[in-house]
Amino acid sequence: MAAGMRLSLLQLFAAVLVFCFAPAKSGYWLPAHATFYGGADGSDTMGGACGYENLYNAGYGINNAALSTALFNNGLSCGQCYLITCDTSKSDMCKPGTSITVSATNFCPPNWALPSDNGGWCNPPRVHFDMSQPAWENLAIYRAGIVPVLYQQVACQRQGGLRFTMNGFNYFELVLVTNMAGSGSVKSMLVKGTNTAWIPMSQNWGANWHCLAGLTGQALSFAITSSGGQYKVFQDVVPAWWLFGQTFTTWQQFDY
Repeated sequence: MAAGMRLSLLQLFAAVLVFCFAPAKSGYWLPAHATFYGGADGSDTMGGACGYENLYNAGYGINNAALSTALFNNGLSCGQCYLITCDTSKSDMCKPGTSITVSATNFCPPNWALPSDNGGWCNPPRVHFDMSQPAWENLAIYRAGIVPVLYQQVACQRQGGLRFTMNGFNYFELVLVTNMAGSGSVKSMLVKGTNTAWIPMSQNWGANWHCLAGLTGQALSFAITSSGGQYKVFQDVVPAWWLFGQTFTTWQQFDY
C-alpha cells in the first residue's frame, strides 16, 4: 500500500472521534415551524391546556410553547422540553447561531377554517410550536411572524422536586403534577392512602390525574412512571391534614 494511502494512528483516532461524537444529520434534528403568542412579557401564556396556571409558580417560567396536535398527544406531552433552533437554510429571518429550550405548557388547536399553508399552522399533521414571544425572539426577527425551525426533545432541567396540587371535591381527587424534570411528563400514576392499597389514576386533562377514592383524612403517596420510563415512589408526600387546593413540594426528582 502506498504511504500516501495509509492512515496514521493519530488520523485513525481522529476519524473515530468524528464518527462517534458528531451530531447525527438525519433523524436527530426534526423539521417544524414556530410562531409566537402572549405578548412581549409572555403574560398571556399563563394557564393553558396543561393546567399549570402560573407558570413561574409551577416551575416552567417564560420559555414555554403550545404544541400542535402532532406533538401534544392529548396532554401526555405536557411538561416535556424541546431544544429549538431557527432553520437558517430556509429563512433569512433567523438569528443565526441561536437556540432555546422551551417547556410544553399549552395546546395549539387546529384552525380548520384555514389551510395549513395559510394560517392553519397547528392543523394535523403539521408539527408546530406556538412559543411565548420572549422565547421566540431568541430565534428570529419579530416581523417574520413564522419561521421554519429544527427541534429535538431534550431532558428537562428543573429547580427543586416534584409538586403535587390537590384539586377535586368529596370522593373525586384530581392531582396536578408540576415541575417535573427528566422526560418532563407522566406516563402513568398510582396513589396510595394510609388505609388503602395502590390505586391506579387516570389522566383527566393536561397534567391532571384523577381517581375516585375518597382519600381525605389520609396521608398520600404517589408512584409515577415518567414518559422516559423511570419509576419513582413519593412516599407520604401529602400529609393527612391536606385540603383541596393545597400544593405539596417534594425533594425527589426524575433524571430521564
